[in-house]
Amino acid sequence: MRPVVHIVDDDESYRTATVRLLSAYGLKVEAYESGGQFLACLPTCEPGCVLLDLQMPGQSGLQIQRQLCEQAPLLPIVFLTGEGDIKAGVDAMKAGAQDFLEKPSSVPVLLETIERALTQYEKRRAEHERLQKLKTLVASLSPREAEVFGLIIRGQLNKQIAYALGISERTVKVHRHQVMEKLGARSLAGGVSIAADIGRTAAPE
Repeated sequence: MRPVVHIVDDDESYRTATVRLLSAYGLKVEAYESGGQFLACLPTCEPGCVLLDLQMPGQSGLQIQRQLCEQAPLLPIVFLTGEGDIKAGVDAMKAGAQDFLEKPSSVPVLLETIERALTQYEKRRAEHERLQKLKTLVASLSPREAEVFGLIIRGQLNKQIAYALGISERTVKVHRHQVMEKLGARSLAGGVSIAADIGRTAAPE
């Protein structure tokens, strides 16, 4: 699937010129006159990036950015502005923007920035797929295995887990082996790393 460069800008002449420019370089481009229009047509699975004007009537670029972080977190955002507002650029970068360019930017700089953004999309997608796979593996654990896993990541020993669950230490060893096999973890550190990656932390004592 070809990546799409989404241009969100209320300046019609800039939109038209940028669409023509990027299309001439073989890029697939979609243009929107407002953040609201873009959000209404928000792609769910297409690879790509967003060129987002910072200063627009209605919702500002920063407001649209906050919504995109929730609705399409994989899409990198490159902010465009003619205002040269350094503080707004800093705020945008802190909020996760991929880059920040003044309008008009040179063709080489614009193309290079888009290339970086599309590369960033691929990295985000790969990481997202990795985490989804880990979550699926953890969800495949039986209720008892999940209990054992929860105690493992708290650093408890087999005998402590056995006491906590009211089962034999030998049974704990069997469950522990099954947990590690299902998760593809070769060590305790690997299991703890998986838990951390998916945002699962040990329950309090």
